[in-house]
Formats: sequence, C-alpha cells, structure tokens
Amino acid sequence: MDIINPTPGFHFVVSFINPLLATPIDMAFQSVTGLEVSINTETLAEGGENRFTHSLPGRQSYANLVLKRGMRPMPSPLTNWCLDALINFNIQPADLLVNLLGPEHVPLRTWNVIGAYPVKWSVSEFNAEQNQLAIETLELKYRYFKPLLPPLLSVDIPIELDGSIGF
Repeated sequence: MDIINPTPGFHFVVSFINPLLATPIDMAFQSVTGLEVSINTETLAEGGENRFTHSLPGRQSYANLVLKRGMRPMPSPLTNWCLDALINFNIQPADLLVNLLGPEHVPLRTWNVIGAYPVKWSVSEFNAEQNQLAIETLELKYRYFKPLLPPLLSVDIPIELDGSIGF
C-alpha cells in the first residue's frame, strides 16, 4: 500500500448502513460531494479597542451531501426513500459510509455520515440534441460525519525519512 502518494478520487463506494434502504446496485454513484465541515465564527467588538474585532469560534456546520448517478428505468429503493421523504414528508434518517478505495478495492479512507435524510431530488435536463445519460441527483442533509481509519492504517507504520528523494 502506498502511504505517501495522493489517492485518486475516482474509485469509491457509498454504502447505506440501513439495509432496507439500498440494494447493492443503489450504491454505485458517478460523483459524491459535500464531505465538508467548517466552523462558524462570531464577531465580538471589544470596548476601547478600535483597531480590530475578535473572531470567536462557534458551532460547526456541514455541507449537504450530493450523490449523482445515471438514472435507472425503474425507481430503486433509494430513490423511493428520497421521494417518500420529499413528497410525503416521511423523514427516516439513515447513516452511510463513503469509502475511497485503493487499487485493490480496499478502503483507504472512510467517512461515516450520521443522520442523513433527503432534502432535494432532481433529474438532469432532457435534450434531444445531445447524446447524454439522464443523471439523477440526490441531496442529503446530515448531522455530522466522522472520518474512520481502516484497520491497515490505524497501526503505527515506521517511516524512515533520510531527506533524499530517489527516482
């Protein structure tokens, strides 16, 4: 396993932890975005200090998780879960795992997304002048995510750095 070079971002899998929501075919996506966290800040003006204001850390905020894939002819359990939440307001949060895979199809990095539920579902444009697939986009709000280390990376790996680079 290469632990020094960056990992390509095109080999990944999304797994819903609730087996009632997704079949294996539901876990294939074209792209995943939204694994993003930031800290909101509050500005505090100190009396008598006019040169600057203090920025105090506040709560964390997380972006929406956006999953894109080719639209299938028949609605899947995952699509039905999204539409049930959006149309019938039957919100059933689910946890999921996003795994970035290595060349041997083994997870190199994993993110556990907690309490995800659908907030938007859309289909790409239908255009008779273009030869493109219909793309289904699922947008999920979630409470938070936590990165998990796979067992292979959670052990201490001795690395010797001698300052030289060999080619």
